[in-house]
Amino acid sequence: MLGSCGMRQCHQEVLKKNRVSLAKQLVLKELLEHLIEKDIITIEMMETIQAKAGSFSQNVELLNLLPKRGPTAFSAFCEALRETKQQHLEEMLLNAIPSLSNGIARLGQDYEPGFPFPVRESCLSPKRPRQVGELMEHSLDNGDGPPYILVKPCTPEFYHAHQHLAYKLISQPRGLALVLSNMHFSSEKDLEFRSGGDVDYTALEMLFKHLGYRVTVLHDQTAQEMQKALQMFSQLPAHRDVDSCIVALLSHGIEGGIYGVDGKLLQLQEIFTLFDNANCPSLQNKPKMFFIQACRGDETDRGVDQRDGKERSDSPGCEESDANKEENPRLRLPTRSDMICGYASLKGTAAMRNTKRGSWYIEALTSVFAEDSQNMHVADMLVKVNRLIKQREGYAPGTEFHRCKEMSEYCSTLCQDLYLFPGYVPRN
Repeated sequence: MLGSCGMRQCHQEVLKKNRVSLAKQLVLKELLEHLIEKDIITIEMMETIQAKAGSFSQNVELLNLLPKRGPTAFSAFCEALRETKQQHLEEMLLNAIPSLSNGIARLGQDYEPGFPFPVRESCLSPKRPRQVGELMEHSLDNGDGPPYILVKPCTPEFYHAHQHLAYKLISQPRGLALVLSNMHFSSEKDLEFRSGGDVDYTALEMLFKHLGYRVTVLHDQTAQEMQKALQMFSQLPAHRDVDSCIVALLSHGIEGGIYGVDGKLLQLQEIFTLFDNANCPSLQNKPKMFFIQACRGDETDRGVDQRDGKERSDSPGCEESDANKEENPRLRLPTRSDMICGYASLKGTAAMRNTKRGSWYIEALTSVFAEDSQNMHVADMLVKVNRLIKQREGYAPGTEFHRCKEMSEYCSTLCQDLYLFPGYVPRN
């Protein structure tokens, strides 16, 4: 269960359980600077900590502060431990989290009756009837949010065996990532609070950081603010020096657009245009990944019973060759290429979000990428995400959402395999 502004209970318990060991072993000098950089503590807090007599008392003061510093404080603390070469303490904490010690939980399982009864959460308040084209996200309660997931590293052997057919992806950082998370909406459009959204953006932020990206998270933006932030992000000079880019959008939405907190829509095509080869030359021929957690329609997928028979049927395809092809000595690019976009739901359907565990799609996405990016390219990982979403089923007895389904999808203009090669650092 997540508090409104505090650290998750399971993370508080882990810190409490290992409090004495941490108080004895923590080396604070560089650690505090990293926590300031991550906006977990302030300079005033650092001065209060340093005013304590002796390292043990200083460590205790930090441990007293951490649980009050928000839902991202634990993951940021673990990352700071790793960055200051105190990995043994990070491993001690992570191994104490039950959901991690048992491995990544399988997502494609039905909900058990013992979980809290789910509630219906629509994008729109019941104050007025839902209009055509306005969507809802349904919340199905089941357990706590996703665990702090470690990304498995790629081996040098795998890199050397696959890099020749793949996009170059070895820069440090791998690229820049922008996460836009809208949770609190104005009352004009009656768009409801996206409970569980904090789990989503925290999980994505940590995943992208562990994959080697420099991550920026922006909260509660109007449509105009989102457009401006995306435009500024697309024009950052740093894109010239990195090998890829990620954009994640978490909000209410309809087909072709996502809502700002002011209830106005930003069209997805406008976003993609900002990153195309004409408008973003710094990212030409570099892979650009988009992940969109938002509804694309108002239909709840009720699912159907599977009949006996062949699991799939094959149909012939057709191929059309180019006509009147002329050689051009200067290489030209299509206006839009080298993009892949994952959608939480199909066109015309609603996405599912759990108030405690976050969105079905983001939970599946983070688990698959953490587990399989070591040896699987992005398109195949999104196929696996689709498979997990296909298997998942809502548990809401007595409501129209009982046994409801969701189906994610992706579209791609990638021209090579896109391996993320997590943790691989080429030798000079």
